[in-house]
Amino acid sequence: MFSAERLRDWILLLLCNLMWASQFVLVKIVQEQMGPVAATSFPMLIATLLLVPIVRWEARSLPIQNRAQGSARDWLQFMLIGVLGQVVAQLFITWGLRFSLASNAALLMLALPIATTVMAYFLLGEIMSPVRWLSFALAVAGVVECSGVDWKELNLTSKSYLIGNTLIFISVCGSAFYNVYSKKLLERYTPLQVLLYSYYFVIAFLIPITLYVEPGAFHQIPSYTAKTWLGIALLAVFQYFLSMVIFLTVLTRLDATQASLSNYMIPFFGLVIAAVVLHERLTLPMILGGTLVLLSTLLITVYEEHRNRQPATLPAP
Repeated sequence: MFSAERLRDWILLLLCNLMWASQFVLVKIVQEQMGPVAATSFPMLIATLLLVPIVRWEARSLPIQNRAQGSARDWLQFMLIGVLGQVVAQLFITWGLRFSLASNAALLMLALPIATTVMAYFLLGEIMSPVRWLSFALAVAGVVECSGVDWKELNLTSKSYLIGNTLIFISVCGSAFYNVYSKKLLERYTPLQVLLYSYYFVIAFLIPITLYVEPGAFHQIPSYTAKTWLGIALLAVFQYFLSMVIFLTVLTRLDATQASLSNYMIPFFGLVIAAVVLHERLTLPMILGGTLVLLSTLLITVYEEHRNRQPATLPAP
């Protein structure tokens, strides 16, 4: 019988990726009145402000012996995941798309779970079992089927797209680094604390960049419509707050490799949301591809845990 705890983690990971997939539609709405950098920094600032009182309440409710004392080394690690993780992931994908094709970006994003696996091997000592390799193979096949990559348009070797492709790949590595290195800090801090303390450094870097690159975003605040503010609020609450708290909580129980494979659900969920909100067409290959990815995440989370719990069979005397 499958573990109810792992089944719960699998459902939570799907919920996270559903919220992350909504980013594409929400950012499109928000960017009708602001630039891409402001569309990232404003919701993240709101998410940070939401986290502050919650983390303080959590700290007061924890037993004194369980309250982590932040050392200089810990704050350096928070700065690393904030700047080299979140800032790099958000800004480099924004800049990269200016110099590359959407199909190039879609294909390069397939490297996220792979990059996470490589970093988890070197930084956390995680290993790849046969079940994990099978899960990756199913996930890649499924996401290629439903991701909507335009193979005729695809161009990864052209010098004109080299800068953009490089920036997108660096963004992927930034996301992978955040996912992996956060697990080290989760050994001593709660998911809420890890998120808030890393966001302090994200905001410290993003706001000055926004002021320099898109200064008009602050002057135009009074003119933002209710639709724009709704998009900003949904991004703040779901994209940068709730989904990240859920993901980091699950990460305390799963390997980074297991959790990262669920990221392959983002393209499929993005297609479903686009079909519902923007009335785009959802084809049979897209549905079949999403089903493959769904099965791969179930295999690497629920089934692998079930198999590992089985007692080893002793050889007959």
